[in-house]
Amino acid sequence: VLLVESGGALVQAGGSLRLSCAASGRTFSSYAMGWFRQSPGKEREFVAAIDWSGGRTSYADSAKSRFTISRDVAKNTVYLQMNSLKPEDTAVYYCAASPRVGVTRYEYNYWGQGTQVTVSS
Repeated sequence: VLLVESGGALVQAGGSLRLSCAASGRTFSSYAMGWFRQSPGKEREFVAAIDWSGGRTSYADSAKSRFTISRDVAKNTVYLQMNSLKPEDTAVYYCAASPRVGVTRYEYNYWGQGTQVTVSS
């Protein structure tokens, strides 16, 4: 599975962004997908995940009520809608694929190259 993220940008606090992760590979629809983020000097942290059907989602506390993960199986794409962005959301955001919904990076087999999100105050 090859993953390519896009949609990162510089945005003001309180603004919104939608990240996309385009996947290639015939088995994409059978994978759970996750979003993680990493800022300088910090470990990569879980943000959100969605199962293969889109029926089950999981969020980090920091993302609940502000971020929404979704997937379009027909387009082989996963999205992360981010609203009410804060400066502390600044990070490189990565999408990843796993056989099951997980909340740690060790559970994910495939990773994209990341997309930068910068939130100015």
